[in-house]
Amino acid sequence: MTNAPRRARRTDAARNARLLLSAAKELFAEHGPGVALDDVARRAGLGNATLYRHFPTRTDLIVAVYADEVTALCDLGAHLLDEPSPGEALFTWLDAFVAHISDKRALALAGTDTSQERRAELFRQWHDSMRSTADKLLIRAQRAGEVRTDLTLDHLLALTNATAIAGADANEARHLLHLLHHGFTGPTS
Repeated sequence: MTNAPRRARRTDAARNARLLLSAAKELFAEHGPGVALDDVARRAGLGNATLYRHFPTRTDLIVAVYADEVTALCDLGAHLLDEPSPGEALFTWLDAFVAHISDKRALALAGTDTSQERRAELFRQWHDSMRSTADKLLIRAQRAGEVRTDLTLDHLLALTNATAIAGADANEARHLLHLLHHGFTGPTS
């Protein structure tokens, strides 16, 4: 009987953390990572004390949101490994990756501005996850003969990162990726 109240508290805590992450994700997308934390708690329908119990600092909240975004991007890649066209699966993921870089750069930087050591470790973890996902998709597309075999993961990510940096926003970065995908003489859509 004593386990039931503890389990209910854990369930409530998990639900509250999800509500806070969802609210923060929305507000960061709308206003950037500098949004007032009171607004995050309010949007989640929770009190400030609940916010600070889960995320004691702004950085903790930003890191949790960004980590959730990286997980979603990698989950998309895992799902795309089952798509019938490995080449299109790769470029579908790269499209999401370019948008991620374009839209989430400020969030990643804001979440890692506290210490060089922490920044390096978090970026390493996030980059390793995204590189692993891209590598699986690239190898699959190469084995299917849908992508050049002389294209390395480093080349692919360098070109993709360059499109994200060169684009004024996610839409322009996606357009630049489309040009990379189809070349200068391919389809215009």
